[in-house]
Amino acid sequence: MKYEPVIGLEVHVQLKTKSKMFCGSPNAEAAEPNVHICELCTGQPGTLPVINREAVEKSLKVGLALNCEIAEYSKFDRKNYFYPDLPKGYQISQFDMPINGRGQMTITMTNGDTRTIGITRAHLEEDAGKLMHPAGADYSLVDYNRAGTPLLEIVSEPDIRSAEEAKVYLQELQNIMRYLGVSDADMEKGHLRCDANVSLRKIGESGFPPYKVEVKNMNSFKAVANAIEYEIKRQAELLDQGQTPARETRGWVDDKAITVSQRSKEESQDYRYFPEPDLPIMQFTKAYLEELRRDLPELPKARKERFMSDYSLSDKDAYTLVAYKELANYFEHVISELDEWLQVEKQADDGKYGFAAANWILGNFLAALNECKMLPQDSKVTPENFAELIKLIRQGKVSNLAAKDVFAKMFATGEDPSNILDELGLAQVSDEGLILDVVRKVIAENPKGVEDAKTKGEKAFGFLVGQTMKELKGKGNPQVINEILKKELQS
Repeated sequence: MKYEPVIGLEVHVQLKTKSKMFCGSPNAEAAEPNVHICELCTGQPGTLPVINREAVEKSLKVGLALNCEIAEYSKFDRKNYFYPDLPKGYQISQFDMPINGRGQMTITMTNGDTRTIGITRAHLEEDAGKLMHPAGADYSLVDYNRAGTPLLEIVSEPDIRSAEEAKVYLQELQNIMRYLGVSDADMEKGHLRCDANVSLRKIGESGFPPYKVEVKNMNSFKAVANAIEYEIKRQAELLDQGQTPARETRGWVDDKAITVSQRSKEESQDYRYFPEPDLPIMQFTKAYLEELRRDLPELPKARKERFMSDYSLSDKDAYTLVAYKELANYFEHVISELDEWLQVEKQADDGKYGFAAANWILGNFLAALNECKMLPQDSKVTPENFAELIKLIRQGKVSNLAAKDVFAKMFATGEDPSNILDELGLAQVSDEGLILDVVRKVIAENPKGVEDAKTKGEKAFGFLVGQTMKELKGKGNPQVINEILKKELQS
């Protein structure tokens, strides 16, 4: 393609607070419309807003996590426009003094490449209500439960160059929100909403194109990627025809996989911003910000690097673990149980127990969770029992093959792995004396096999291993069998 995409994302994060942004109404899911409302969030005359401290603190934590320049002074502004879901006729937002200024975020692509995406700003505002359109009706209804809920709008620089980059940026941003505990960040539930600004320029050019198309109505990562891909193709076709794409807002129609024109793109002056007269300017001291910084949890990137360093995990495996916060927490709990056992047994931790635990969690455990659409914390397999299974495998008391059957029953019943091992008769034979007797018997009964093993190499050697395993009814420890068999053949 002779054009380079220039993409910026505007991400609205619904903050997880007890009450709304400027009133005491609950910030919670509601089964019925218009139950979590009050005089203020429905725009009744004479009401005065009060700033939600929890929302401010969570916004600042996001700013710190995204390496933003935190404002010493920040204020709210009125963004004026008319829409039925905006009861006051304006939205309380931030214009020229946002709470979080410039920052940056480094993302890791699936091929291991990294990209740094600039953050323009991350500002606080209140959400609007929600329009409802009854089927077949010639009217619309408004649900104000969402009106006034706190939103953090994170605006990226136009540094994104592909639909895949946009998707990865959004996924990693979602993960940071969850690690910080500021939002559930579920796109399907509207906790995380994304608008994309897409334009194209010729490869080699450095300036910004003379137009910008905003794409809305994308409610999943897949939709974001597909909408951007479609828009890139649509704009490229127009440019090839000598036309400049219109500066407009378009909506993504998921079932048709197209974008459709909605309205011309507004400029900031169209909203007639002016300072909110009913709210004071906020000031953030260095001491206060340092206190918030100390309270930040370990973020996904740091956790991934620790997993790679401590347990020799690949970048891909560590990324997958960290991408699911609950799964990473479960893994840490399993590691804690294993560490405690190693200390009691006075064994050195060489990281192999952690490596084995990670492989099992990313393999059998994750597959079982996905099949049942279950979260790790809802599984019947406790971290304690999972750690015991890893211990049994590492001690050679159960083979990897038999361990799969043990795990399947653990997942179904929650039983202790040692009990299942005894119950199913799957315990692996690692007794060196017993295995030595069997090996000597196999050698005595297979003189040709012994000769072949000495002259023809691995394949012939494997025959003797198989015969030994057969004598042990498939329960022999392969590693112990191999070691003893080699010693006996050399003697």
